[in-house]
Amino acid sequence: MKPLSLLIEILIILGVIIKNIEAEKHSKKQTERNATTQVSANELKQFLSHILERRKLIKVIYQRENALGKKKIQRKLRIKGIQNKDLSKRNKNHLRKQAKKNFTDEGDQLFKTGIKILQQSKNQKQKAEAYVFFAKAADMGNLKAMEKMADALLFGNFGMQNITAAIQLYESLAKEGSYKAQNALGFLSSYGIGMEYNQAKALIYYTFGSAGGSMMSQMILGYRYLSGINVLQNCEVALNHYKKVADYIADKLEKSEGIPVEKVRLTERPENLSSNNEILDWDIYQYYKFLAERGDVQIQVSLGQLHLIGRKGLDQDYYKALYYFLKAAKAGSANAMAFIGKMYLEGNVAAPQNNATAFKYFSMAASKGNAIGLHGLGLLYFYGKGVPVNYAEALKYFQKAAEKGWPNAQFQLGFMYYSGSGVWKDYKLAFKYFYLASQSGQPLAIYYLAKMYATGRGVLRSCRTAVELYKGVCELGHWAEKFLTAYFAYKDGDIDSSLVQYALLAEMGYEVAQSNSAFILESKKAKILEKEKMYPMALLLWNRAAIQGNAFARVKIGDYHYYGYGTKKDYQTAATHYSIAADKYHSAQAMFNLAYMYEHGLGITKDIHLARRLYDMAAQSSPDAHIPVFFALMKLETVHLLRDILFFNQFTMRWKWMKLDNTLGPYWDLFVIGLIVAVLIFLLRNRYG
Repeated sequence: MKPLSLLIEILIILGVIIKNIEAEKHSKKQTERNATTQVSANELKQFLSHILERRKLIKVIYQRENALGKKKIQRKLRIKGIQNKDLSKRNKNHLRKQAKKNFTDEGDQLFKTGIKILQQSKNQKQKAEAYVFFAKAADMGNLKAMEKMADALLFGNFGMQNITAAIQLYESLAKEGSYKAQNALGFLSSYGIGMEYNQAKALIYYTFGSAGGSMMSQMILGYRYLSGINVLQNCEVALNHYKKVADYIADKLEKSEGIPVEKVRLTERPENLSSNNEILDWDIYQYYKFLAERGDVQIQVSLGQLHLIGRKGLDQDYYKALYYFLKAAKAGSANAMAFIGKMYLEGNVAAPQNNATAFKYFSMAASKGNAIGLHGLGLLYFYGKGVPVNYAEALKYFQKAAEKGWPNAQFQLGFMYYSGSGVWKDYKLAFKYFYLASQSGQPLAIYYLAKMYATGRGVLRSCRTAVELYKGVCELGHWAEKFLTAYFAYKDGDIDSSLVQYALLAEMGYEVAQSNSAFILESKKAKILEKEKMYPMALLLWNRAAIQGNAFARVKIGDYHYYGYGTKKDYQTAATHYSIAADKYHSAQAMFNLAYMYEHGLGITKDIHLARRLYDMAAQSSPDAHIPVFFALMKLETVHLLRDILFFNQFTMRWKWMKLDNTLGPYWDLFVIGLIVAVLIFLLRNRYG
């Protein structure tokens, strides 16, 4: 059983957080409205005292009831003269089971209340209140609530990160058979966060987690077998793991429960990071709202879409989505009409499911030749929503929408030919339409393509291709929400919380998370790992990201071997990685670094002509490289000229060029660059003076 003192600490922290949030908002009405859900630190302490008193009382009642029960039984036995030792035991067991059931039911109810509040929450205060209910339910032994609290302690929800306490809860849960706890302990063991770094142990935890039903463990094992991480590389085993997760995700996608994934790269420049395309800046959002209110139809539709699915860091809000779509539809936007039809077809709190209304708006959009409207009408006829099932009509509308390039319509055509719905089965045509839709990122099309490659149906079987496609589908799971929370934690300066979340996603095989985790570790700002472990772990993650095609990560590996970060200095290996980045990804930085190595003969044969060529290629590949390349070439040409002059004089033939290192130091080339810059500044001043 978990330590009670731990839960006391959690509840007190939550109480303080709620009070702080309340103080910021200072609204009397808000305070009165939420009076029933506000829990101060004192109230939490009183609540815990009540729990302790209640437990003592229950214990006393048990003892009294057992004593009374024994007396009654003994009296009856004396009267009847019957000895029955099992009767008292049965009564005792019955009382225990009844009390335990009442206790469990109360814990379940508290957990459900917390979940309801969490699902309806729109701000941090409401989310914190949900965790108060989870803490109470956890105190009553509710395993799901304990899992929620353990996750909050691990990932630092509401600033309450406590790795040691999280591990205690996870270990307690693991003994109870919690697959989520098994997965978490595997993750912590694989990084050595709060636990001993032990890959073998991590693998055991992941295996138990996947056996228990953890989709995250399945995905981690799939990635490990695909890449050969601490296991023998095995495509078929990886395929098996990824398929299970992809089947789960595809089922969610068919119910329109997809998760929008906003992947922000921390390796971007700070100025780009602050105005990242993946996250909509609050000021820009306010400007868009202003334009929408002024009647900008395109902005209205865009805001409606963002709120419909919760994109760019905005919360999902069906009321706002419908509001903007209706404004745009009144102005004649066919896209807005189609999206209103979609909302009524799927049904939500703002637009309850209504086939007739959906048909009306889809028809309005389709009459304007809108692809989304045509696709919507096709869906109504295909599934018989408000109209009789008519595959011929559905096929007609899907074809029209597909011709206009709408990927969902292309997928539906592929599905009709794949399943033989209203048409003859034709795997070749199914593959064609699935492929077309997949080029636009349609997730279900990617899923069915993976299925075809895995089974060899309609296409030559390819395990590797199937795994790569399944992996793409798996990365749309609900766990991808952590990309947003990790990014916001990083922006708020909560580095440890951000690192833990990115590291878990990195373990699951997300390339962006691997490079982000490595970037944070490289900065050495995190406190949850020892300093000496950060560079080796960062190198490991850069390597995994590079294998998945990240050019920046490939250059980073070269840097680590060049400078000896987390590994021994190895110029030859550094040059190899720079060469890969330059040849495969045309990285200007890699070309520049490689040119420098050729210029000085570091790890490779010295070649001035090749160095010149690589410097020129770097300048051509990126405008940012023009100035560094200019100075590098100036230095190279100046040094080359000096060398020619020195060697031209027969009396200076004995001079050794390497003596420059002894006289001016190993960084004499930087001195020469500085001298050139000074001369250029002097000449420019004289010219314009």
